Amino acid sequence: MLEGKTALVTGGSSGIGLAAARLLTENGARVAITGRSVERLDAAVAKLGNQAIGIQADVTARADLTRMNTTIEQTFGSLDIVFANAGVAIGTPLSTTDEDAYHKIMDTNVKGVFFTVQTVLPLLRDGGSIILNTSWLKQVGTPGRAILSASKAAVRSFARTMSAELLDRRIRVNAVSPGSIETPIHRGSNQTEDEFRAYADRVGAQVPLGRMGRPEEIAAAVLFLASDASSYMLGAEMVIDGGRSEL
Repeated sequence: MLEGKTALVTGGSSGIGLAAARLLTENGARVAITGRSVERLDAAVAKLGNQAIGIQADVTARADLTRMNTTIEQTFGSLDIVFANAGVAIGTPLSTTDEDAYHKIMDTNVKGVFFTVQTVLPLLRDGGSIILNTSWLKQVGTPGRAILSASKAAVRSFARTMSAELLDRRIRVNAVSPGSIETPIHRGSNQTEDEFRAYADRVGAQVPLGRMGRPEEIAAAVLFLASDASSYMLGAEMVIDGGRSEL
């Protein structure tokens, strides 16, 4: 499906990013993944095989993005697919959130996405595909998630505005909107497996389908948007949340 194609997945060392990178490589693409931890990147590349490379980069740092871009150009020459996936999710109650928490979310989820796309745009071939990662949270009013929800609403807007701006190059920009997915972002640092399963059961009970989602279910949507199968989709968003924002 993607033979001869090249892809970038930011935040690709775990969770949704790693699942997407795996599916892209399994379908023939060469993939560059980024992450902040060299150890996790090395472990992820070992799982992905020789179709993948790892690049240590923080999407909030312009110097890191520039270095990432240079490495991709030297290794792949160009890009066909960009999955701007790197993001953070923390609670931000209205009465207690400080500016550090605000900047952590906005710098990663909004600034990081915008400048990732801007940085790699010269490498992206005409007719390429950009996929952004939003969230079901932007659809509903969830207490304690105001800044996170706003950041993902901004990313949803990017899918529309970037599509309009890149029309002359036939570059399609679309988004995936995951629900509550079983990824490391939901795990506490000292949480046991039994504690996490209890948490997953509680969260899953709030979903119409009765469970949390799996990273592979989001990866399948990313693969669809990366491929020619979605050639008539532009500025759109695929909601994969078990009905949580819809029912």
